Amino acid sequence: MTNSISDDRRAFLKFLATSPFVSAFGGIAAFLPKVAFSQDPGESSEIISTPASALDIFDLEATAQRKVPPGHWAYMSSGVEDNSTLHANRDGFKHIELRPRRLRDATKVDMHVDLFGTTYDSPIFTSPIGSVNSFLPEGVLAVSRACKARGTLEILAMGTSTPVEEANRTLGRPVWQQLYAPGSWDVCERILRRIETAGCTVLVLTVDVNVGRNLEPYLRSRPKDLTQCAACHQGEPRTPVSARRLFDGIDMEGVRTQNPAADWIFADRIRKSWKGKFIIKGIETREDAQLCVDHGIDGIIVSNHGGRSMETRRATIEALPEVVAQVDNRIPVFMDSGIRRGTDIFKALALGAKAVGIGRPMMWGLGSFGQAGVDRVLEILQGELRLVMGASGTRTVADITPAFISTHDGKS
Repeated sequence: MTNSISDDRRAFLKFLATSPFVSAFGGIAAFLPKVAFSQDPGESSEIISTPASALDIFDLEATAQRKVPPGHWAYMSSGVEDNSTLHANRDGFKHIELRPRRLRDATKVDMHVDLFGTTYDSPIFTSPIGSVNSFLPEGVLAVSRACKARGTLEILAMGTSTPVEEANRTLGRPVWQQLYAPGSWDVCERILRRIETAGCTVLVLTVDVNVGRNLEPYLRSRPKDLTQCAACHQGEPRTPVSARRLFDGIDMEGVRTQNPAADWIFADRIRKSWKGKFIIKGIETREDAQLCVDHGIDGIIVSNHGGRSMETRRATIEALPEVVAQVDNRIPVFMDSGIRRGTDIFKALALGAKAVGIGRPMMWGLGSFGQAGVDRVLEILQGELRLVMGASGTRTVADITPAFISTHDGKS
């Protein structure tokens, strides 16, 4: 009965999002106070008053939805085209089952991981989102403070309106800095020197939206009247180029921030110019994984941009195994998109991910209670991971192997 209700509710929300009638009255955002817009229909939708009241991260989602401006919420919560890939990211975890081992000492579970020479409290990181400050003024620094408190890796978006130097000071160590391929090599090189001077040692090149994307669900669900939006972000909940602090002092006139002509030759130029660790984010196939190895890339993040790049209908958790198998431990593989539970994290680790990223959950925490909300998201996910590790008989992250999972097709 629960699954039937969830399916009916999902179908109804999809109908609302694509209905010309709903669009004429301001889009689905106009109905948000009455209709939950959860990524997981059927999960808790209780409105809570304090971060400590959240029993899972969905409690924070429901609260953030009531606090965040409708246009911003519609932009963050939607995917592309039919939202099929967005939902596939969640559904993919349902096809993986746990195989816990019993009567193993679970009193000393250790979630610490070493990533490129830095030790973190858990294999969870915050993914780069350029519109963080649209959920909360100085939202990036709120995320940095929460990451510092929870010993968490932070990847800073290229499009943020917070300087990388300030994020580093607040975090207490260098962030991993995200980069899109700019349309000018001169601009790219100046950005690399800026990041290097700031003390960052890990660069994350995102490659899955270079040609643009079809944000139809957002365009259908955003408010009809964008007058109030124009005051801070020129009609769309994205940071305008002029406010992106990574471009300070750089002439961006006529330069695209995402270059559709970017190719492996471009990646090679970055590899030669950047002396630190170089990761590519947005890889989903074994063929591209092998090219990463061939071109001297130091790591891969398997990601489909949270279902916001293109409509592949394929979950990142489904793409992860072939990438892991292809690189064969030659470079580390990370993953994001669709993580909502400690069991999701455990499954990704069992399939070979070294760490997993959270995007929307971070924004739910930020939109509900600011820094305290992000801290609570990390606390909940770390707590759930610790619990499933102990219950499964894995004392360290390295102990989590494919032997602890199985799929519906009988493969383990």
